[in-house]
Amino acid sequence: MMSARQGAVDGKALKKIRPRRTVDYGGGMGRWALMRKLRPNPTYVPQPRPALPYIIDLLPPKAYPDNASTSLCTKFVHTSTNKIRCPVNVVVWTPEARRVLTGSTSGEFTLWNGLTFNFETILQAHDTAVRTMTFNHSGAFLASADQSGIIKYFQPNMNNLTAWQGHREAIRGLSFSPDDRRFATASDDSTIRIWSFEESREERVLTGHGWDVRCVEWHPTKGLLVSGSKDNQIKFWDPRTGTALATLHQHKNTIQALAWSPNGNLVASASRDQTVRVFDIRAMKEFKVLKGHKKEVCSVTWHPVHPLIVTGGSEGSILHWDLTTPTPTLTSSPTPRASLPTAHDSNVWSLAFHPLGHILVSASNDHTTRFWARERPGESEKAGGAPADQDQDDQDDDDDQQMVPGMGWWGKEEDSLPAMGGAYGRGGEPQSDDYIPGFGFAGDNSTGGGVSRQGGPLPPQEDVFGRDGADEWSGRSGGPGGSGYGGGHGGGGGGRQQSRWGPRRGGRY
Repeated sequence: MMSARQGAVDGKALKKIRPRRTVDYGGGMGRWALMRKLRPNPTYVPQPRPALPYIIDLLPPKAYPDNASTSLCTKFVHTSTNKIRCPVNVVVWTPEARRVLTGSTSGEFTLWNGLTFNFETILQAHDTAVRTMTFNHSGAFLASADQSGIIKYFQPNMNNLTAWQGHREAIRGLSFSPDDRRFATASDDSTIRIWSFEESREERVLTGHGWDVRCVEWHPTKGLLVSGSKDNQIKFWDPRTGTALATLHQHKNTIQALAWSPNGNLVASASRDQTVRVFDIRAMKEFKVLKGHKKEVCSVTWHPVHPLIVTGGSEGSILHWDLTTPTPTLTSSPTPRASLPTAHDSNVWSLAFHPLGHILVSASNDHTTRFWARERPGESEKAGGAPADQDQDDQDDDDDQQMVPGMGWWGKEEDSLPAMGGAYGRGGEPQSDDYIPGFGFAGDNSTGGGVSRQGGPLPPQEDVFGRDGADEWSGRSGGPGGSGYGGGHGGGGGGRQQSRWGPRRGGRY
């Protein structure tokens, strides 16, 4: 407190210090590697019990091949926002999976730490809005495209290698071939172009869509392209000859996003008709129809390990779909395995899983990038979205509060303490920070203090502590809604509470 006042007097900005925390660090890979050496048999995997002490035994999703519930990233972790707030169009993990790269409508690349989620660096990569970007399979290069149809190459250190005009209009999708020698781009000029990566040369133009092509994805292992357009069609292409192999007409509105499953047998499509459809290319038939979004579906991604699909909608919701869940009836559609109806305040434009599958990142039109982690054993599952008191990290890092377990927020100004609610929050609701094991809540009648939890006048000190302890305890009861830890923080209004630590020696209970 004194240092804060001194800094205000001197007119100098104090360094705001707060601890950085990691969530699900490494996904339990270290413990899993050790267990694989010490396990009694090759198939042994300890099953986590629903209790907090077993959090340390939680292994990465790959350790539970038959249990998709270990990959539902529904726990809100962090919100990251640029100093210049603008919609975030695309998000990808860097090849080493230690950082997250986002592209915004301002043409900037922003790099966020993937462990502590704090800001690392920012780069003005494009002059117009970044529409798509992706690393090649080797991780040696990054290719991005913008609203004006310009394609650029970057190295992992964000060094720009080359740039050229690829399309006449905005480029909406970009995807590399399995051998990284070529990549395909989809544009609002209703064409798909295949480029030689090393020569930056156009090899083939695929025409057949009747309107803007919104997305294109190359098969993970084969010479096969899939594209989605504003003409409601999904087309499969042979990149060698440039011919359309098949066309799917199941959607009734614009296809916003496409994603191949990790094994390449299924492709998921997100559309403005509020549905997500999964197609099996082996039979070229519709596998499942997923209905759950209240508005158009903007993004879709697959989990890297389990048969899970995560979709983002224009209403700001994020839904998790488990394809192994049997459909109740032939006429009904599957229900989401987990849902976050208020994950964002606007369209969820992009979703990306960590390669291990234990963290999900979402980019939204509400100018934020949010991180989601797995629910851990013993923690209560809270469906919904980011809480009101969310952990937020701005590029300028303007929050100097720290959370001290059992003591609430540390670093608040003195005059703001009465408003914090003390042992009980606004309206007399008990807060978890004031619960002490073995003592209960501060100010509870069961502790013998005789002080009510609710608002009201403070009993005479002689009745509570005795006359021999009245002088010693004078002024130690907290003010209305105060912390109960000193009369100096009191102020008029509401009820008063007994000190959370109980009376000192010399007073009577």
